[in-house]
Amino acid sequence: LPKLENTALNPSLQSVVVLPKRSNRPAEARDWMMIIRCRSRILLAENPTLLRTFCTVVEEANDVAEVVSPPPKESSNEKRLYRRLSALGATGGTTAQTLNQYIREGHFIKKIELERCVRELRRYGKYHHALEVMEWMDKRDVNFSNPDLAVRLDLISKVHGVAAAEGFFNALSPPLQTRNTYGALLNCYCKLKMADKALALFQEIEAKNFTTSLSFNNIMTLYIGLNQPEKVPPLVEEMKKRKIHLSNFTYNIWMLSFSILGDIEGVERVFEEITRDKKESCNWTTYSNVAGAYIKAGLHEKAKSALKMLENEMGRPSREAYHFLLTFHASLHNQEEVHRIWDDLKSSFETTSNVSYRVFLQALAKLEDLDGLKSCFEEWELNCSYYDTRVANRSNGPFVQTLALFMKYYLGNQQMDMAWKCLETAAAQVETGNWQPHSDNIDVFMKHFKEERDRESAEKLFKVLKKLNCVDDKVYSLLLQIYMAAGIKDPEIRQRIERDGILITAELEDMLQKVCSE
Repeated sequence: LPKLENTALNPSLQSVVVLPKRSNRPAEARDWMMIIRCRSRILLAENPTLLRTFCTVVEEANDVAEVVSPPPKESSNEKRLYRRLSALGATGGTTAQTLNQYIREGHFIKKIELERCVRELRRYGKYHHALEVMEWMDKRDVNFSNPDLAVRLDLISKVHGVAAAEGFFNALSPPLQTRNTYGALLNCYCKLKMADKALALFQEIEAKNFTTSLSFNNIMTLYIGLNQPEKVPPLVEEMKKRKIHLSNFTYNIWMLSFSILGDIEGVERVFEEITRDKKESCNWTTYSNVAGAYIKAGLHEKAKSALKMLENEMGRPSREAYHFLLTFHASLHNQEEVHRIWDDLKSSFETTSNVSYRVFLQALAKLEDLDGLKSCFEEWELNCSYYDTRVANRSNGPFVQTLALFMKYYLGNQQMDMAWKCLETAAAQVETGNWQPHSDNIDVFMKHFKEERDRESAEKLFKVLKKLNCVDDKVYSLLLQIYMAAGIKDPEIRQRIERDGILITAELEDMLQKVCSE
């Protein structure tokens, strides 16, 4: 872009409007931009939300600063810009190219819109792109507030590591080393469970009189991550003694500590206190935390009651609230409620996000709802705006199990090509030894290859099984049966078995003599 100049005051907006010098060339005639620097302090919404089902990480929207939220209304311009930025992983290109092209098309960009884009990118784990947006703003001399610097430090830690975040903090001038940037660095240490550095920095924060409820929340989160939940309640008592505000997040992590300790009465005492004395701090995340505690304790009827209250407290539809409802109802094996919540979620928003599809697929996998899985996956493929491989190829955890369920489904319907794709995709994503297909599914594949006398496909399957570290004498027995059915000889197969350290049983020896003989 041309260098920005021609600064003028717009009295109606009480803001600085910055326009670039225009060029005579047509292609550059539209390279212009307006950034509105609002007087209010804006960047990061203080939007405390529940630790995700006993997650020990401070929520992104709560982790770096206690500041005023931007107005909730989202402009159509902001939606268009965010859609382009969020799709970068699929469409290619860079953040800078995307923003520059957007301006060349004649669009205005307000600072608050960029801030919201950064917030949303962080919210969905697109930290690299969020940081690039802030770097793009920095190159154009956009003024950063203290909360802005805190967010940037947090992103640097996520993208480049904590050492780079420390370097950024140390390079700030003393006036910019505020409670916001100190809090962001403390958050980095706590998330990474760097106890010594976190506690030392907390003491420094105390000495500078920068302590807030967020500082205590971070230390509580550290103790949860270190499996020391018993240290949380004393910190809450210290906050009360010093008359430091207990936020909704504080109450949630306090309840979480009792839940981990197996003290359901402690959870209920905290819940009673917040509903009695701090009703204004009670929202849907409170009921979500209580529901999670009840599920963990096996008190399913109480959990269902808490989930009903969660729905009543939601107010304005929240994707996050719906995601918790889907997850918790799946944990309760309530398939009817899972599908009802999913229908409500889809009807509440113009579009259904990839994150929502992933949560729903995970819930269906927990329920082993194979028909629902197939239907949801096909619906996602039909409607998705960009192909999120995390939906199809989640590398570890529940989504590998989802692929395994799809594989089982397709094997049961003799759709061998689709079953093979599921197995191949799962194997390509997991690390060796982290997951293995069930032996019954291997048997179905091998039986099919034997009937088809398809040695080539059987060998492809063998390679996958070897990568997954699940080759044994039974697998070799199945492979040899296919060689025999196909009438194929291979004198080297005995050496393969010996190299793999497989004990040659009498059954294997009998088949080897038939397959290895000239």
